[in-house]
Amino acid sequence: MPEAINRDQVQRLMEAGAQVVEVLPVKEYREDHLPGAINLPLRRLEAEARRRLDPKRPVVVYCWDSS
Repeated sequence: MPEAINRDQVQRLMEAGAQVVEVLPVKEYREDHLPGAINLPLRRLEAEARRRLDPKRPVVVYCWDSS
């Protein structure tokens, strides 16, 4: 079940092998993204998640919006 987590929790999850997914559009992802993050734009997330993510590892989904 999705839940909001803070920066420290994200860092601990990443250190434990979690997959970080940024749902930004490709252009925004190329401009700036978290190190090691996988880009799965929100519009393609459902279609590509099963193919690109390891179901045995936790997933952290991140989206930053400047507006």
